[in-house]
Amino acid sequence: MMPVESIGEQIDREAKLFFEEHKPPTDLIFDDGAEMESNRHRIAMTVLIRSVEQGLANRNDFFVGGNMFIYYSAKQIRNQDFRGPDFFAVLGVDSNTSRQGWVVWEENGRYPDVIVELLSPSTANQDTGKKKDIYEQVFRTPDYFVFDPFEPNSLQGWRLDANLRYQPLVPNEQGWLWCETLGFWLGTWEGIVDRETATWVRFFDESGNLVLLPEEAAQQQAEAAQQQAEAAQQQAEQERQRASRLEARLRELGEDPNDLTLNQ
Repeated sequence: MMPVESIGEQIDREAKLFFEEHKPPTDLIFDDGAEMESNRHRIAMTVLIRSVEQGLANRNDFFVGGNMFIYYSAKQIRNQDFRGPDFFAVLGVDSNTSRQGWVVWEENGRYPDVIVELLSPSTANQDTGKKKDIYEQVFRTPDYFVFDPFEPNSLQGWRLDANLRYQPLVPNEQGWLWCETLGFWLGTWEGIVDRETATWVRFFDESGNLVLLPEEAAQQQAEAAQQQAEAAQQQAEQERQRASRLEARLRELGEDPNDLTLNQ
């Protein structure tokens, strides 16, 4: 005779079956081999990532990434129809954790707080359509922006309102959009990055100062140090000339400056 299963054993068995059917997958793919649309897109992505890392360098509770998978549902995994944004930032998480991608169920249910998509002819409709809907209705990402690196006037942005619906952001006089989550402006800046001249989308602080890349910050510090050294050298030269004039004046008065020094 087969042993009769107790109610407790039945509950345990059903719980185990439920867990096996619903447990998060462990065979996640973090590289699909797809490349950025262009070298300019790649540079634009790294500029955003590295500048935010520099701008938030005094914090240890954030993560920024780009062109990496964000896993958020079993359905999305099965369909394999979603790649992560070109740039995203999450605040209030451990900066020291190594991540191949962003796996929501391993991050206590945290989704990106800021997303920037770099538009191209092949992705524009999706970035302002299907993806925008996912970021609004599933991710609830507060700040979302899009920009085409080959179209300087293409910057757009939205922020979730009290009803959790995206509302367009109104640009300031410079055409910049306020990113409330990071406390930075997002705007355009024309210049050379990695030997390519273009109009880049960059972050600016609340006062309108450009959030520098690490190499820009290092160059700025080097220039400041050089200016200080030059100022100190100029001051020393002025003191030398002043001492020389004083010495000449004393000699005109019949005084030997060396005797005055010895008498002191």
